[in-house]
Amino acid sequence: MASQQLRPIELVVQRLRAEGLSHAEVAWRLRRSPGFVRRVEALSAVPRPGDGDLVVGAGSRLRPLERCVLNALESGSGYPEVAARLRRSPEHVARIERLAGVRIAHGGE
Repeated sequence: MASQQLRPIELVVQRLRAEGLSHAEVAWRLRRSPGFVRRVEALSAVPRPGDGDLVVGAGSRLRPLERCVLNALESGSGYPEVAARLRRSPEHVARIERLAGVRIAHGGE
């Protein structure tokens, strides 16, 4: 769990629980409910992609906007159509596509 990037509340809950405090005591200290503390503790154990990047496909790291643009272009939409849908200019969509290609090419780094 140390390799994951946890939110501050998750770190505090884990530290206090590791010190042996009950859910009720942690909840009282954080001014939350014991149910909240249990949920934070359970959800902090769920694996997440590292470094905040989303890993998609064959190891490439793409942002949601990049995935959306690439998927739309692959499905046959043109730059003006994708740009209108995303409220961006066609030139911006072309830049996103180009930079996503660079990210895919260097996905292993």
